Amino acid sequence: MKNNQFAIRPTDFDTQIQELQNIHFLTSDNEMITDPIDLFKNFLQIAFVQSHSKAVFKQKLSTYMATPDQDAFEYLNSSSELSVDAFYNVALQLLEFNPDVDFTFEDPLGAMKKIQLKVADHEGNVLTLNELKSAWYWLLATHNKNGHTFIDSLAAKGYFVPFYGEIGEPLLFNGKSMPVFDPHKIIREVVYVESPQDTDEDGKLDLLKAEILRPAESNDGLKVPSLYTASPYNQGTNDETGEKLMHDVNIPLTHKEPNDLNYEDIEYKAPNTKLPEPRKVNSYAEVADETFAREQSYTLNDYFLARGFAVVYAAGIGTKDSDGIRTTGDPEETTSTIAIIEWLAGNRRAFTNKYDNIEIKAWWSNKSVAMTGRSYLGTLATAAATTGVEGLKTVISEAAISSWYDYYRDGGLVIAPGGFPGEDADVLAEETFSRRLQPGDFHKIKPLWDKKLAEITFEQDRTTGNYNTFWDARNYHKNFKNIKADVLMVHGLNDWNVKPRNVERLWNGIRHNGVVQKIILHQGQHIYINAFRSIDYTDIINLWLTHELLGIDNQAEKIIPDVIIQDNVKTETWNSYTDWSNDNNPTVQYGLSADKLVTAPSTNETLTFNDKLDDESFKRYVKHNDDWQKDLTNLTNNKMTDHRLLFTTNNIEETIIDGKVNINLNVASSKNFGMLSFQLIDYGNAKRFNVSPTLLAHNGLAGTFDWREDDLREFTLGKPTDYKMITKGHINLQNRENTYRVNSLEPNTFYPIKVELQPTFYRIPEGHKLGLVIYSTDFGMTVRGNQDIEYSIQTEGSNIIVPVHRD
Repeated sequence: MKNNQFAIRPTDFDTQIQELQNIHFLTSDNEMITDPIDLFKNFLQIAFVQSHSKAVFKQKLSTYMATPDQDAFEYLNSSSELSVDAFYNVALQLLEFNPDVDFTFEDPLGAMKKIQLKVADHEGNVLTLNELKSAWYWLLATHNKNGHTFIDSLAAKGYFVPFYGEIGEPLLFNGKSMPVFDPHKIIREVVYVESPQDTDEDGKLDLLKAEILRPAESNDGLKVPSLYTASPYNQGTNDETGEKLMHDVNIPLTHKEPNDLNYEDIEYKAPNTKLPEPRKVNSYAEVADETFAREQSYTLNDYFLARGFAVVYAAGIGTKDSDGIRTTGDPEETTSTIAIIEWLAGNRRAFTNKYDNIEIKAWWSNKSVAMTGRSYLGTLATAAATTGVEGLKTVISEAAISSWYDYYRDGGLVIAPGGFPGEDADVLAEETFSRRLQPGDFHKIKPLWDKKLAEITFEQDRTTGNYNTFWDARNYHKNFKNIKADVLMVHGLNDWNVKPRNVERLWNGIRHNGVVQKIILHQGQHIYINAFRSIDYTDIINLWLTHELLGIDNQAEKIIPDVIIQDNVKTETWNSYTDWSNDNNPTVQYGLSADKLVTAPSTNETLTFNDKLDDESFKRYVKHNDDWQKDLTNLTNNKMTDHRLLFTTNNIEETIIDGKVNINLNVASSKNFGMLSFQLIDYGNAKRFNVSPTLLAHNGLAGTFDWREDDLREFTLGKPTDYKMITKGHINLQNRENTYRVNSLEPNTFYPIKVELQPTFYRIPEGHKLGLVIYSTDFGMTVRGNQDIEYSIQTEGSNIIVPVHRD
């Protein structure tokens, strides 16, 4: 195993002593101890939280080994000195490493180095008293084998329970907040925030339900920050009615009438809508009228509830118990999202219920807000940040959309998010319109909802796939310049749902904003990574939020690397870099020659393939996309030979692709329309990561003592495979200039095209081959018409430009 810790804060000795005192490892009972052996025994006795007698302590201590020949009890009662090896032998066991697997008692320091665990400074082979104190400090801050820091593992056993009700404010250790707030005494309340919009056109400003969880101490004067998750799924979903709206993708691609549109012709401009007057306030209250039993929580938020943070969930307009309608990502939804922040920052009103006009303030809030969440949740965090709303200090955007066109479209084509062919903006709107779940409420809104949903269906324009005003309204890139909150991005390099272009454009779009920006890229698909064993993600977020929301100068902005990327070859390996997908990266250009990618210029050839399959193969691939993917990329399988072009390099040196691969081609279609798809492939027999992380322990990670858990997971290697898709891209041949201008396409006439594949960071091992597959129908993403279209590529002047990483 390898431990990757990026959130350990460098701490001087005096501060270490102070923090050990703050968390009660150094106390009045042990301050006079001068013998390192005695102090080590005392530390262990304190750490064995669940041992309440000397006999049980002896019993537990004797189950640890200090040397190859002595258990810890024998060693500590017979030795006059505390050796460095003995300390780290015990430390490794406290960190739950296995001497039969992870280390030997003869060389614990070698194991510490191999596993990448922190070793305290020491001069000799024996620890002095001060060296022991420092070594214990770093041990507490060190990650164990099962996803916890040692201090968090002690918390899960009840170490901080005696602190409940005694501290009354956040307690810090190594720059991070400790769980000293009783999660079982959390105050739960519901408020209804008045947003500056009337999306359901009832003549009243929309009220939005917000569910709040906050520490009991916030009732006693403690001002706390808020983690806010805007989740349209939070109040329930309409899976059945959403499924009925799914669009048929087994339809032909069609010709589009050319246009000469400019951006100004399709640019979204906010309507000048007259809004209703705000509600008249009848009275004020400090106690909410409504509570709730159990929220649809996010486990990362759960972790912080015991650490002095409030958590707020709101589903937004058009959801159960709120007013309004669903709009899927437009400015109205952004307005709905930031209304909650404005209330938390003291700049908007909320009420105790929807009828009495009794105002309630967020009097417990310190007016600092962070947004958290994955996918649609992270998308709304990104949208909120683009408004520059006051009070939003940071967003942690995980697998977030930055332009809805890049989610449901690509290159002038209707492109499904991976795994959801036929889904579109209208389907998502219906699925999240949870007002439907309350028949009495839905009855009143149904006529308007039917009308608005039909408008979404029409305006999203599945006929052409062009970028239009509908999509421009849902493009957050235009407002990146307004982002003034610090941003921590998390994204999967194999996420074909919210494709990597979404995070790459955010990363590069704010690099000159003057905000702190960080990014973590993992090898997963559309997943959370806060329960991974090999990276201290939760500690990173703890360090980050303690800085951002509590205003603690813990150097989080300097300690956390700007770029952290999980290696795709070595297990449990995360590397830090200074940048990602920089346009100034060096490039390697490959030409096309027959079936080869060559570093020399392309030869002068014309290569062709036809998109039409026999009916049996077509029907099979429609039902089994995985079979199609295997046949498409298989070097030796002839089933797709006539329906693709496949090029490979010779065996290459180790290469890291860093950023956006560009393809330049001269292309012709036998029709007056056409589309091309591309996949970049790593060819070489090797064990590769399984598609999904492996479950290591169900409920293996506890937030703190007797509090919510998460499953411990990790990416593991599967059986050897012959290839791995690195990235892909698509283009409608009639959108050669851009996604809103439609060009004419004369049959059998060659046109130059340029296609930007989804950005990546990928290590190709030495001896592997880089491959490029050019094809048309993508059975997982595009329409599937099985049309008799022949595509031709002129190799002369065609090339592929690969950005490479240089250390």
